Amino acid sequence: MTDYRDREISILLKRAMTLMPVIVVGGLRQTGKSTLLKNDARLAKGRTYLTLDDLDVFEQIRERPDAILSMPRKLALDEAQRLAELPLAIKRAVDRDRRPGRFVLSGSANPLLMARVTESLAGRAFYSTLHPMNRREISGTLDQPPALATFLQRGTWPDRGGSAVTESEVMRGGFPSLALHPGADAWMWFESYEKTYLERDIRDLRRVNDLVSLRRLVRLAALRTGGIVNLSDLARDAHLPRSTVVQHLDLLEAMYLIRRIPPYLGNRASRLIKSPKLYFADSGLAAHLAGLRELKANSTEPLWGPLLENYVLQNLAAALEPHLPGVRFHFWHEQGRHEVDFVLEWGRHVAAIEVKSRGRRQADDFKGLRVFMERTPQCRVGILACLEGELKQLEDKLWIVPLHRLLA
Repeated sequence: MTDYRDREISILLKRAMTLMPVIVVGGLRQTGKSTLLKNDARLAKGRTYLTLDDLDVFEQIRERPDAILSMPRKLALDEAQRLAELPLAIKRAVDRDRRPGRFVLSGSANPLLMARVTESLAGRAFYSTLHPMNRREISGTLDQPPALATFLQRGTWPDRGGSAVTESEVMRGGFPSLALHPGADAWMWFESYEKTYLERDIRDLRRVNDLVSLRRLVRLAALRTGGIVNLSDLARDAHLPRSTVVQHLDLLEAMYLIRRIPPYLGNRASRLIKSPKLYFADSGLAAHLAGLRELKANSTEPLWGPLLENYVLQNLAAALEPHLPGVRFHFWHEQGRHEVDFVLEWGRHVAAIEVKSRGRRQADDFKGLRVFMERTPQCRVGILACLEGELKQLEDKLWIVPLHRLLA
């Protein structure tokens, strides 16, 4: 990443560094973690940066962890997942000196899914995720809170402009190398990314005897973006035992490659779907792994809707997590009847969002939202998010919101 832009997560990290001795920044490779650690004023000031990708640094910390970690200056340790012994060494250092913000760790493996890390740093660490860049970060418009956060907190939509979400935007996704350089060859970049980083991380995190089968599973998962996870179907199509598919999906989630969002079960309904839905960290990477080279909104391409959902999810997660602490993402699906793409839950509040990827609006587009709101008294708003059109309030809690306004 040659251009540095402020990131939404900085607000969250600034608060966390006043409270906790260890800050852990995770995320998919090439989302800008190293750049953030070296360039963000809140993180870099008065801090020594070390990366475990440097073999000399790796060996020094492995051989003399207590001496290195006892340095008086605060430390930023990049690619921290490479050294399995590091969490216990940091625990010892923190138990001697619990200064807030003492260590910032980054890595491309999710520590919350790795028992040895969570156990050793329990009560000592704050965990956060650096998502691919969202629209606000790419355009450099972080001077105000996200529009949706403002609406959920104040009840009014901020008056902001912006361009419509395009198919090419969804196809390129939010990796800084592509988002900040529109002329870059996205297909070539994703090809290199898949071979250079994904397979390397797989080898680093877990011994996988059959990379070919895992690669096939990743592609099958990409073709199911936005769908409810059916382990038996995946296992059949991948020619793998169901238990192996479970292990591989856990690995892909630990690598931040995929994200499984759970169903919302907080209301009364029969026949609720209880399996999670599967999304990728980045819509562009999902499109590449699914074999798509171009995408048109009005085409019959079945992946257009799911990829647009994926793009909306990654944008909302990156924008809202720092501004609505503890926000959780769900979906709602009553088998064979009604569904809502995203249910946001924070505190005791709930919001429902349905993403419309096709042309004209129809009466049925609002059916799932209305049923969900009727059954969920704590739901504050139902939003039909469209590619085109104007911001419009239909009923007391029901809105039509153009995507570029929703993601502003």
